[in-house]
Amino acid sequence: MGRQENPLAELVKILRTAYPKGSRVVLVQMDDIQAPPLGTQGTVQGVDDIGTIMVHWDNGSHLGVVLGADICHKIQD
Repeated sequence: MGRQENPLAELVKILRTAYPKGSRVVLVQMDDIQAPPLGTQGTVQGVDDIGTIMVHWDNGSHLGVVLGADICHKIQD
């Protein structure tokens, strides 16, 4: 029997490739009372082991984009 991959680990690997440190993103949706305004841009600091995209938002916030709950899009250079 072959070793099965952890689906979360695979998704985290994909997110880390799609959102490398230094990438610029824009906030589309965040369900948090302290969320930056929609449309706020920020710089990715990394992706943690549960798939949260850690962002330093341009307004000074450091809230992460939570996998499955929040949405951000990478800004194409």
